[in-house]
Amino acid sequence: MAHPLHRISSTLCLATLLVAGSLGAHAQEIKKGLSIAFLPKQINNPYNVITGGGVQDAVKSLGGKSKMVGPSDAGASSQVNYIHTLTTQKQNAIIVSANDPNALLPYLKRAADAGTKIVAVDSDVGEEGRSLFINQANSEGIGRAQVQLMAKLMGGKGEFAILSATPNATNQNTWIKWMQDELEKPDYKDMKLVKIAYGNDDDQKSFIETQGLIQAYPNLKGIISPTTVGISAAARYLSTSPMKGKLQLTGLGTPNQMREYVKNGTVVAFQLWNPADLGYLAAYAAGHLASGNITGKAGETFTAGKLGKYTVGEKGEVILGAPTTFDKNNIDKFNY
Repeated sequence: MAHPLHRISSTLCLATLLVAGSLGAHAQEIKKGLSIAFLPKQINNPYNVITGGGVQDAVKSLGGKSKMVGPSDAGASSQVNYIHTLTTQKQNAIIVSANDPNALLPYLKRAADAGTKIVAVDSDVGEEGRSLFINQANSEGIGRAQVQLMAKLMGGKGEFAILSATPNATNQNTWIKWMQDELEKPDYKDMKLVKIAYGNDDDQKSFIETQGLIQAYPNLKGIISPTTVGISAAARYLSTSPMKGKLQLTGLGTPNQMREYVKNGTVVAFQLWNPADLGYLAAYAAGHLASGNITGKAGETFTAGKLGKYTVGEKGEVILGAPTTFDKNNIDKFNY
């Protein structure tokens, strides 16, 4: 027969476990009624519209209120006034895709000091300006994969160029750094990067830059455009150019933007992740931050609704997942 003190001790231990389990089950509940704003690089960019839709869907499912505001141009300081307004409005969280990693820092710090949680998505700011960075995929992996795909399309030899967004864009610049690192490998000794051009995430400027690259480099065999605006503008130019089918274009684009160019032979293959899922994940992360469930510390975990469980990595980075390669065989399976 067990001693009474043993029975009491066992009962207390069991009670403690039950309480702990109960607390754990409710520890990650997200508060209802949160106000979460999304501030993209550029309000009328189709990629950002899709990402914003993901934010809206997630916030709605959480019983909160969302808004999407932002500039019509992708200038370095064009987001500053919006941060100030959102801070004054006492938003619980701001999800921001930065046009410039440094220009926004003092304003985001001010917002954080006022109690607003800051989540960077797609294009990061300085680590001290946010709690979390929701990254599409591993930046190194994106950059290297772009070069690997271009090498395959070009047969491993020839001149190519990069058509990027703005000169200060954090995400594109990071990917390009890894592209250049990948090019150092002996596998690419017969490939030459001749130019990095900037279309400023503007359709017409990207169109003109594509024309300029082809005129300036008559031996150009390929263009990598790691921006959805750039790749679609470049494809539009190539689709009516004598270089259609001769110059290889790849990069990062949405299936709906690129479908006609894949089907008419302008583009063989390109890559991307689902921008709606990126926004959805960012909104859940913002909700958990605003509810006090996480702080942005490495090793913390949280659940993002239909996307499942995620772990915070070093420097507050959370990775959505690997990108998809789209071509004529699979593009009709996707609608975004």
